Amino acid sequence: MSALRMAAVAAGFGRDLEEDFRIAERLIEEAREQGVRLLALPEACLGGYLLSLDDAAELDEGPPALALDGPEIRRLTALAGEMTVVAGYCEAAGGTRYNSVVCVTGDGVLGNHRKVHQPLGEDASYASGDRFHAFDTPVGRIGMMICYDKAFPESARALALDGAEIGVCVSAWPGARTNASADLEQDRWKRRFDLFDRARALENQIVWLSANQAGTFGSLRFVGSAKVVDPGGEILADTGVTAGIAVAELDVAGALLTARRSMGHLRDRRPETYDLSPGAVTA
Repeated sequence: MSALRMAAVAAGFGRDLEEDFRIAERLIEEAREQGVRLLALPEACLGGYLLSLDDAAELDEGPPALALDGPEIRRLTALAGEMTVVAGYCEAAGGTRYNSVVCVTGDGVLGNHRKVHQPLGEDASYASGDRFHAFDTPVGRIGMMICYDKAFPESARALALDGAEIGVCVSAWPGARTNASADLEQDRWKRRFDLFDRARALENQIVWLSANQAGTFGSLRFVGSAKVVDPGGEILADTGVTAGIAVAELDVAGALLTARRSMGHLRDRRPETYDLSPGAVTA
């Protein structure tokens, strides 16, 4: 079994697509120089996230909406080359906008996910996706999600049950909105971000990549904290609250086999006991 070198990014991205592509190209090249074969860039790295999560209307027109088969995604595939790259963007589809994440190589698009769970006022800017699915890539079977999706155990479990070996969650996760800590390392939303990453990896016994925006944008201060987590919930690499690239190398198949050998969480499930349909639950 061969080891896979993978990486998750914490970096700031804004509305200027040309600048975003310059940043993405620099990060991809930096990862390539380190032998990375799977790279996760943050949510909304192509065009920036929202300026605020309040119900109030955006102060600008929001991120540019890009077609999955459009020139921007083709440009991303060209940058990826032999690497498998995951990146967030605002997807235009039939007049509807989605908060989406795409997985590409130089050969084209391998997978696409539309964010299902929308926090606070995000639904004013995006429609919601309706499914989770895993797909095959040159570096293994991957499942993707976006930010708030990871707060719901069912999201990662659906991907694991679909055979995902690696979960990739891209985020624009900010610090707390109230009683915010001056030290992001002590921020309670940062602690939740980290806890979700470790729990989703451990409960499904999969490898977990977590990318996030860093710095500030509009009223939001992002917690960074990109990381790679092993199937036991242990953090292998972490950027901390500043921008950077968390790089780790792991024999994915071997790590999954070891984690699941004695206590296999997917194997030992009892689905018949989880039925919450009417009449299934008794007092």
